[in-house]
Amino acid sequence: MSDTKKSFLIINRKAPYGSSAARDALDVALTISVFEQPLSLLFMDDAVLQLLPDHQATLIGQKNLSANLSMLEMYDIDQLYVCQQALSLRGIRPDDITLNITLLDSQGIASLIKQQDHVLSF
Repeated sequence: MSDTKKSFLIINRKAPYGSSAARDALDVALTISVFEQPLSLLFMDDAVLQLLPDHQATLIGQKNLSANLSMLEMYDIDQLYVCQQALSLRGIRPDDITLNITLLDSQGIASLIKQQDHVLSF
């Protein structure tokens, strides 16, 4: 295996439930982290809803996504970015999120994307 590190950005855009996109994005993130590649996660659009605590997923017959999110720290995934506008449009305050996040405006998001070797969008 090569010692060359490639940076990855996973962009999450989908709500936590209703499709497999949110779970797929987290599965890919956990897999990339196992190979010790630099990894950042960006939550945009309805994906910011993934970050709210206390999902009641069992009421809709789904597995709770919060458990996967809580594993990020254990996998040393600590570069979590959130679109500030997406939070605002959904009435979510940064204090509502228990994970350690960095808020970005549109310029910050563009800069983050430019810095990456690989960008995956879900």
